Order: sequence, then structure tokens, then C-alpha cells
Amino acid sequence: MIMTEYKPNREINGDYDVSRAARCQNGIFVGKENGGVTAFCGIPFALPPVGALRWKEPSPVAPCDKVYEAYHFGPSAIQTKLSSERASFYRQSEDCLYLNVWTADGFQGQARAVMVFIHGGNYGWGGTADPLYDGHNFVSAHPDTVLVTTAYRVGVTGFMDFSEVPGGEEYKNSGNLGLLDQIRALEYVKDNIKSFGGDPDNVTVFGESAGGGSVSLLPLIPKAKGLFRRVIAQSGSVALTYGREECLPLTRVLLKETGAKSMKDLLALSEEQLMKVNEKLNPNNNFPERDGVTLPPDLYAAYENKEAFPVDMLAGTNADELRYWIQDVGGLVPYRHISHVLFKTVRKRLDESDKARADGFLRMLEKKGMRGKAWRITEFFNELIFRLPAIRQGEAHAKNGNGFYLYYWDYPSAHPHLKACHAVELAYVFNNLHDTIYTGDNIDSELARRVQNMWVSFAKTGDPSADGVKWEPYTDNSHITMVLGGKIRPEKDWHEDEKKCLEPLLKYNFNGNSIAPSVNLKLVAAITGVIICAAAAFILWWFLR
Repeated sequence: MIMTEYKPNREINGDYDVSRAARCQNGIFVGKENGGVTAFCGIPFALPPVGALRWKEPSPVAPCDKVYEAYHFGPSAIQTKLSSERASFYRQSEDCLYLNVWTADGFQGQARAVMVFIHGGNYGWGGTADPLYDGHNFVSAHPDTVLVTTAYRVGVTGFMDFSEVPGGEEYKNSGNLGLLDQIRALEYVKDNIKSFGGDPDNVTVFGESAGGGSVSLLPLIPKAKGLFRRVIAQSGSVALTYGREECLPLTRVLLKETGAKSMKDLLALSEEQLMKVNEKLNPNNNFPERDGVTLPPDLYAAYENKEAFPVDMLAGTNADELRYWIQDVGGLVPYRHISHVLFKTVRKRLDESDKARADGFLRMLEKKGMRGKAWRITEFFNELIFRLPAIRQGEAHAKNGNGFYLYYWDYPSAHPHLKACHAVELAYVFNNLHDTIYTGDNIDSELARRVQNMWVSFAKTGDPSADGVKWEPYTDNSHITMVLGGKIRPEKDWHEDEKKCLEPLLKYNFNGNSIAPSVNLKLVAAITGVIICAAAAFILWWFLR
């Protein structure tokens, strides 16, 4: 996996291009211009979370008047290497709290709408160096916006519960440090984005997968109030969280693998030791924790009880979310096997009436003509983990007087079997149509143009209507979903039968933790591979005997 080579941004002594410079609290940063867009990369928005600051809330930057390059991305957070997460092949470090800004020529003195993107990666991977998130093409097509991408701590450094560890009482927020990093980045944007031509009072946060989950959680955190006006949650919601009982097992594994007995011991680990132990821990990383400290214990109830501060919300999911993991588990054959295992595992948690609902859902899809049990199971998880949580979250928010718009992406990938999988829309949103990691060569450039216009219209005004298409909000009385595909069209009561059947199962708080690449999934994939090889050997023997 080839990534851009990491280089540190250096101090500039002497002359520099003032037309490409932005004065911030912690220095003057000089970007690089390309085709009318200036990119500022690797700007620190917090003190490095190292040494005594490891597993602590991010600290504000120190004031500075020096001049620095902003040419290169900061390091990715510590994570294991995963082929679908290209930033994992970039340089990694605990010192990872950097953001990037793209702004069009003539930015100084402007007040453009600001869009801040939070990357996905299952809260255990990802980073802004991933070329899919490069903002040049987006801003080139929409020069009246300023695009920001920000890093945050993931995995072992970003989401660990230390409540059982001696000394852990000093680390009450450790289960949600990645979210607090995002808030620190938004505070930095609020204080400094004017220098890049952005309007600090018109900020939209958007994200995909774990990023979509993050931007769904931020409105519930009082510290984030006033830092943004709008939210776009792509394939992520408050469902992508853990309770404390789900977080603590990873802490116990960390202690076992390191031999640590206390927080003092954990803080004594070198960065290299932390990276090595992370290889053993990941991919069993945690999601944000419903800890009662940073996040409420019941997130749906929090939305229903008006605990989310008023922001406009646009949210949606893809038609075939779960197919994304076909590649991660080794192909279609192990995926089919794994889907059956996962369904049986989830079904065991249900009471008898809800087991009947789950079984009835699969029968309903079969009657509607969906062939293949693995694909019916896939649709079960698409609804339960992605689409229905987004709707419930948005419906509650809308009932409290906030604008809520819902979409459903059904334009497919060209890669075999993936269809409209998780993350397939990212190249369209970022206008990086050359980046075909998820799309294949089945790109619809007109769909990309129109979707970007919708996202930008929403960021500017709170209304995603664009190009003559009126997008009505989703409300109690009008269940309008905008279907984004070869034909963009509004649909009323989209998949309403599926919704009525499975919505009661949201009480189980299924969060997809077993859907992500994991030791268990890889084990099942390995076993499946052995079975296939054994079957092939038997067939060969049969014909050659």
C-alpha cells in the first residue's frame, strides 16, 4: 500500500507568500496553492497528547507568532494496518491531533460556509491522509465553501475505559477522548477559521461511518454547543456506541498484554510498546462509551428529551451497507457463512416475540423476491444497525422542532458483489471520482455534481434542495426519503414494511461491533477457507482415484 511520504512541517525563517498565509492562535501557517485552491495541511489544533497528557482530554494550543509550513499531513493515530484504511499505512504517532483546510483563492476577508469532515474507520482506524478525503476537488468545484478535515485519537488511545484500573479515577473521560478531540478541533475552527476565509458562525460537521456516528453524538455533548449549526451523518448514528460492560473487556486485555497494574504502569509504556500491544488488541477496538459522563446512558431518550442542542440534520444510509465487509473477510464465500453465524448470534439475544419478528423479516423479503438468505440477512443488518437508528434519531430531533432530512443511497459500485455498499458515496461527496477504491469504474459524474450541490446547499442554508429538486424534510406526517441514485427522487414511506417489522428491535442497542473486521470474523473466514480447501482436495481425489 503506497501512501504519500510523511514529512514534518518546518518553521519558515525569511520571506513567504502572504497571499497563502493564515494567522492563527498558534502561528502563521503557509499553505500550498494548486489550481486556485490553497491547501493548509498538518495544522496542530491541540497540544500533543503524549507523556502526562496520554489518555487525557485534549489541551488547547499555546499562543505563538512564528511562521510555519502547512504543506504535509500530520501523522495518523495509532492503529493496525488495514487495506481498506489507507491512512493506516501513513506514519503513525500519539502526536496526531492535526487538521487540514482547503480554501479557494481570494479567501482573505471572506466569510464562506465551513464544512468540517470527520473520518470513519470503526473508531479504530482512519486518518486525514487518506487520499479519498483530499479536499482540493471539492473546493475547486465549490469555491464559496471552506473544507476542513480533522484527525482524532482512535482505538487504544481514543476509546478506553479505565474505571477499573487503579488511578483511573483521574481519567473519567477516557472512553470518549476521540469525541473530545473533535470538539477541540471545532473550537480551533471557531477561533481561527476567519483567517482562511470561513464564517465561524456557519459551520457544518459531516462524517461517514464512525464519522457519521460522531456527528450524531456531538449535539448531545454540552461542550460542543455553539460550535456548529448543521450536521450531515452518512451511514452512522448514535447506535454506533458501547455500554460500559462492552468497553471494559478491552481494558482487561490491555492490562494482561502489558502486565500493567495501574495507570502509572500504562503511562510508563513507550509509544513503540503501545503500538505493538495495539496490534494484539485491534481490531477489537471500542466504540464511544455511553458512560454518563461525556455521553448520556440512553442516547435515543436524550434526543427525545431535547438534550440535543438545536441543529439542522441531514442523515442517511446506503442500500447495501454490509456488503462493504465482503472484501475484509476474504470474499463472498466466507461472507455468506459469516452472515449466517452473525444472524444466529444476534437472534439468541432476542426474546421469543422478537425472534418471530426477525424470522418474519427474512420471510417477508423472500416473498418480495429477494433471493439468497445471506442477502436477506444483509438487509436485516442494514436496517437494524444503519437505517432504522438514523431514522429514530432524526425523528426524535424533528419532533423537537429541528429540520431533519433523510436520504437513501442506491447507486452501486462496479466491484463484484458490493453494490451500494458502505462508503461507496464518499468519492461522490468529495468529488474525487478518480478514487475508485469503493466505486470501481461505475462513476456517474452527474450524480456526484448534484449530490455535492445538495450537501453544499444544506451547509449554507439548512435546506438541501438543489438543481430544481425540492427536498422536503422528514416529519411525523410526511415520511419523505430522498433516494440518491441513477434517478434522484423523493419517496414517501420508503421501506415502511421493513421499518414497522424491525423498529421494536432497536431496544437491544445492536451496534455492529461484531460486523466490523474482528478476530472472530477472521477465524470464521479461516475456517471457511479450510473447509473450501478440504472440499476441493476431496473433489480432486475423487476424480483422480
